Amino acid sequence: MSITSPRILILDDEEEMRTLLLRYLSGQGFEVQLADSARQLDALLAGGTYDVLVLDLMMPDENGLDVCQRLRAAGSTIPIMMLTAKGDPADRIAGMNIGADDYLAKPFDPGELAARLHAIVRRQKMHAKAPEPEANVLFGPFQLDLERRTLLRDGVPVGLTAAEYALLRALASNPDRPLRRDSLMALAAGGNGRRADMGTERSVDVQILRLRRLIEPDAAAPCYIQTVRGIGYRFAPDGTPS
Repeated sequence: MSITSPRILILDDEEEMRTLLLRYLSGQGFEVQLADSARQLDALLAGGTYDVLVLDLMMPDENGLDVCQRLRAAGSTIPIMMLTAKGDPADRIAGMNIGADDYLAKPFDPGELAARLHAIVRRQKMHAKAPEPEANVLFGPFQLDLERRTLLRDGVPVGLTAAEYALLRALASNPDRPLRRDSLMALAAGGNGRRADMGTERSVDVQILRLRRLIEPDAAAPCYIQTVRGIGYRFAPDGTPS
């Protein structure tokens, strides 16, 4: 196994599913580690680093949503892919709202899972290499440090997932400019015009909602990330309406 192979950690309580994913994803160029419980997952996360975490929603002890929420509350920014047997869109929205980066409903084509995992890893690499236009963006009590890829509130770090950071950076790099959702997806993916890596336009709306909850004085009446009817969103660093 090449040392450059993306490292994937999978939590699923079904042995057959774990075996299937191990065999298939290993053949697709991933280094795969398996966990059958939240406790084992925590031990693996404490002992190593991974490029993507794949979480099964339905678990007998601590379900995937709870694990995702706990990791995000602890400040973890590892990209998270949710797997679930449920097809209800509400489950996808719930997962995205608490910090998941992507979602796939069972039964699924293993090839689609591999493609999505490769997209997540590719997006991470593009974010790491993307040139930053300025060192800092200041708005309200916040400082978006583009060199260190962190968001500070009054000097205290604010936990952002990779997807949240990418979207905020895209907005902050184009202040006072109305941006369509597809433009935001391309900018967040690295400005190369490929929109698939950011997911769907609905995913952008969910990420915007999460960002507003983190940075707005009142998420219901946002002043920094404003909705532009018929277009998309506008970042206003001074908080003034468009």
